Amino acid sequence: MASLAEKRMEDAEDHPIDQNVETDAVQEARPEELRLLEALLFASAEPVDQVTLAKRMPDGVDVKAALAQLQAEYAPRGVNLVRVANKWTFRTAGDLSWLMTRESTETRRLSRAAIEVLAIIAYHQPVTRAEIEEIRGVVTSKGTLDVLLETGWIRPRGRRKTPGRPLTFGTTEAFLSQFSLEALGDLPGLEELKGTGLLDSRLPSGFSVPTPSDDVALREDEDPLEAGDSLELLLAPAAEPEQGSGSSES
Repeated sequence: MASLAEKRMEDAEDHPIDQNVETDAVQEARPEELRLLEALLFASAEPVDQVTLAKRMPDGVDVKAALAQLQAEYAPRGVNLVRVANKWTFRTAGDLSWLMTRESTETRRLSRAAIEVLAIIAYHQPVTRAEIEEIRGVVTSKGTLDVLLETGWIRPRGRRKTPGRPLTFGTTEAFLSQFSLEALGDLPGLEELKGTGLLDSRLPSGFSVPTPSDDVALREDEDPLEAGDSLELLLAPAAEPEQGSGSSES
């Protein structure tokens, strides 16, 4: 008696499927530019911006519309097309992220001081260490900035054109990626912060939350960093404040 596998093989021989016809039908129904975008995005180790993708595509292709269509195609799949920091990349679907989690992974929590400094840099960038301390009302330790630099979420931008030429700080693409933000403008505003309880509902009259800018170009009051700048020197501890002039962070 023939096995089930043998019977299936015989049926396949009696009713062959024309794979070429099926493949041709699928390719005809799906625009070629989607295949090209897939290839470029899968081959890239880093997220790719729309301008770079457009340069690799045939003339006349609406890259923005093609990306939107490709994003819709992948929305229900295990891999999604997402935009991070105005660049495009494929990532594991959010509801499947647990598959990538290892039990040995140790979560490092930022101190309250580091969270405050990160928030100030995100909303007020470009901002100097002295300006951070003025907003917080306490001296910012070198260790706090070191931790944030190690995460890759902040970076030195340039030097302020003021006496002492202090370093200015800003956030990075890694910051946007970590918090799943397409742009800095997606950071919560005043009402959202109040709604989540992060800000007191009884705020002083005229209190506002600044609108952060995604412009990476140096501003008129900033000079570029110099080749000889050493981050160790740039982040050297500030002079000890005089007695009674302010408190240090804990």
